[in-house]
Amino acid sequence: IRDRSVSRGLGDVYKRQRLYRESDMVKTIGIGKQDFASVIEDNCFFVDKTSFIKEWWDSKDDVTLITRPRRFGKTLNMSMLNCFFSNQYKDRSDLFDSLSIWEDEDYRKIQGTYPVIFMSFASVKADNLGDAKIQIKAQIEAVYKRHRYLLEGDTLTADEIADFEGTNTRMGDAESGLKLNILCEYFHRYWGKKTIIILDEYDTPIQEAYLHGYWNEFTAYIRSLFNATFKTNPYMERAIMTGITRVSKESIFSDLNNLNVITTTSSSYATSFGFTENEVFDAMEEYGLSGEKDTVKKWYDGFKFGNHSDIYNPWSITNFLKEKQISPYWASTSSNGLVNRLIRTASAEIKSMMETLLEGDSVEVSIDEQLVFEQLDNDENAIWSLLLASGYLKVDSLEKRGLTLEPWYHLSITNLETVSMFSNMFRGWFNASVSNYNGFIRALLRGNVKEMNIYMNEVALSTFSSFDSGKHPSGKSEPERFYHGFVLGLLVELRDKYEVQSNRESGYGRYDVMIIPRDKNSQAVIIEFKVIDSQEETSLDMTADSALKQIEEKNYDAKLLERGYKREAIQHYGFAFEGKKVLIKKAQI
Repeated sequence: IRDRSVSRGLGDVYKRQRLYRESDMVKTIGIGKQDFASVIEDNCFFVDKTSFIKEWWDSKDDVTLITRPRRFGKTLNMSMLNCFFSNQYKDRSDLFDSLSIWEDEDYRKIQGTYPVIFMSFASVKADNLGDAKIQIKAQIEAVYKRHRYLLEGDTLTADEIADFEGTNTRMGDAESGLKLNILCEYFHRYWGKKTIIILDEYDTPIQEAYLHGYWNEFTAYIRSLFNATFKTNPYMERAIMTGITRVSKESIFSDLNNLNVITTTSSSYATSFGFTENEVFDAMEEYGLSGEKDTVKKWYDGFKFGNHSDIYNPWSITNFLKEKQISPYWASTSSNGLVNRLIRTASAEIKSMMETLLEGDSVEVSIDEQLVFEQLDNDENAIWSLLLASGYLKVDSLEKRGLTLEPWYHLSITNLETVSMFSNMFRGWFNASVSNYNGFIRALLRGNVKEMNIYMNEVALSTFSSFDSGKHPSGKSEPERFYHGFVLGLLVELRDKYEVQSNRESGYGRYDVMIIPRDKNSQAVIIEFKVIDSQEETSLDMTADSALKQIEEKNYDAKLLERGYKREAIQHYGFAFEGKKVLIKKAQI
């Protein structure tokens, strides 16, 4: 008996030693793992965010909506909430007993004690209304299938069992809108407790509806679903939703007066999503990468939530820890179709502000964080709300102006990785004629006007219409939109060796484009764009001459001469537009 006791004692010692060695080892980094249970079970790299559970539960808010950029740990945190509260994990305290939440005895008591509905709309991406509804109904059907145990015993009546079995993608819109509400009632009967509802990526189908032109019809459906699920639901304990954007309350949340919205400028949950600088630097020490701190900070830092700055992109950090090299990990997985379209078709003013951002400066804008999708085509300032919510821009400072304390934001590009994302986007605008676009740039730098005309006409023919939203059909609007998109492309392609500026003061006016070589022995370029004036000009040739004359008369060379460039090293080009036709002329030195 004594020997067996000693044997068991030694076994406990060996077990403790083995667990110590496992916890002391550098953990494997699993890229893309969004299931909390598997992350803990597989002993993968994990930054403890369980304080989020306590902060949310202590808030006592009925319905919480948290917006954060893409790949900032929203899904993993929602999975963590599910594992903590769901009675499907009532015997899984091992998932939390080494994490900070387990230090609070009150929270140990509520782990695994609630019925939970956990859904995600991340995969609801359809190009038409019918398919979007089917995909949402499929998500509801999957929830019902996970809880078929309700069909056992006498919890449900015969009619309710038939209704349960009829939960599928063929059910009607009104019926599907009530399904989650009804399931909460079934849970209450079976478990004797109200339900916690978790909805991840709520706004994915909303963005798709706007992009593909069925926004109005879809919002009517989703508003009804949300109202039945989150407001007129006496069997809901609490609910939480996540997404990228804060969609206006009037469009889909008009009936929800119990909704607390947490955006990127809110102080609540500031460190719950993304990694703090201390968390990043600790992880880098653990993986032997502490020497890269300055570079990592330039590439992946810059996010700010509420008053908490120095938040890092977790997707990029985990990839960096695994691959041990700097790369635009977040940018390369970007899904920015809406942002791309809005910038590409935006006015010359918006594109000019994007040029300012790409040059490393900030812009000053007044925005409303609520995104009203149906107004995006009419209110161009909405693009700044979307860029801020998406994490592509950061708030440098905020000031309140006037009697109404209108908020004005100073925004800049978040970090080097985000610069990379914008660069790829602007390059993509010319993909249809990329060889011609690159050929034009080479011809421009060589001063070959004949080739410039050939290439630029091909580029304009291929891309002109993609820069116009169709809302401004005038002959003048298209060239302006094209020209500023063209300048953004120049900024990307020539950044290493040239400084590209547009619409700046020099001499007695404002030039259109100035290309300034970093090597003062190279040629500088001034470009003036003009649309043909049919009342004063009879040909593109005259319009191009007028553009060259303006460069001369307005003395646009002044700025370059002040910076030490020689006059004979400054090239002048006049671009004349008529529809999609372009004529380029070069001034004789």
